[in-house]
Amino acid sequence: MLEQTTRTPSPGAGHRRRVVVVGYDGLELLDVASVTSSLDLANRLGATPTYDIQFATLSGQGVRCDSGLDLHAQVALPDVPGTLHTLVVSGGLGHAAAAADPRLISQIQRLARTSSRVASVCTGATILAAAGLLNGRRATTHWHHADELARAYPAIRVDPAPIYVQDGRIWTSGGVTAALDLALAFIEADHGAERARWVAMGLVTYLQRPGNQAQMSMFIRARRPEHDIVRRVLDHVTAHPDADLSTTRLAAIAGVSERHLTRLVVEHTGQPPARMVRHARLQAAATALVTTDRPISSIAKATGFRSAETLRQAFNTWFGIPPTHYRNVHRRR
Repeated sequence: MLEQTTRTPSPGAGHRRRVVVVGYDGLELLDVASVTSSLDLANRLGATPTYDIQFATLSGQGVRCDSGLDLHAQVALPDVPGTLHTLVVSGGLGHAAAAADPRLISQIQRLARTSSRVASVCTGATILAAAGLLNGRRATTHWHHADELARAYPAIRVDPAPIYVQDGRIWTSGGVTAALDLALAFIEADHGAERARWVAMGLVTYLQRPGNQAQMSMFIRARRPEHDIVRRVLDHVTAHPDADLSTTRLAAIAGVSERHLTRLVVEHTGQPPARMVRHARLQAAATALVTTDRPISSIAKATGFRSAETLRQAFNTWFGIPPTHYRNVHRRR
């Protein structure tokens, strides 16, 4: 573990920030641990501890995590005084039952009124929504539950893509390990980028993803095609992003007609060949931006884009940020 090597106090370093993480039966343990461990390490890497962290449940009794492990509580929510710095509501398989508990919702509403920052991890957004805290706001949650949240609470602008979203003092994050990115964003907001970088290093996390990065890359979310032709075409696309990847050329490589290839690709990937190619090239460009020092014009050429400007426009559309910002954020981490 890292020693306490960072000793330059940041503004407000002497101010103790009270943080309460809320749990309930059926919570996801990583939703809690990613936040509490990150803030605890930020304490140990600072000149003085600045976060007072407590895990709270409605009754003050322990809860059963959705993995089957038991987690002890430190305090009952009714006993938590107001004026918190940060209130974090965890997610988990028990989120729907928790959101339907009027006693829990009442306590969340009470504490949220006087908290400087209110946040949810994963499906904890459902609980903030039930408390009326997300009405009229943009918010995210685990991608698998985004449609459900949007249908149940039409007053919320649900965006399933980002790692996390900040709308004023309300923060929401995507699923499970997105809690780590959320906690690092808290630390950067409170103490600056350098403290957040040291915490990321101490946690041996590769980087802090920017909040508007997609929760999943196309290669993670897309199931490996079972059809041999589609799989062979996709392998060729990912291995040769700078090549001629027109539908005509891909059909020739696959030994089928363009019409037949288009039908197969749509059937097995959910998108036409041209869109599949565009996403593969963007992922290749994103990797090159982070892992090399090559200029953007060179990366654009190597990944099949006509120019740096063409890459920039496509990158903005898919990732929500320009290539230079993507590289700077990831390199800083």
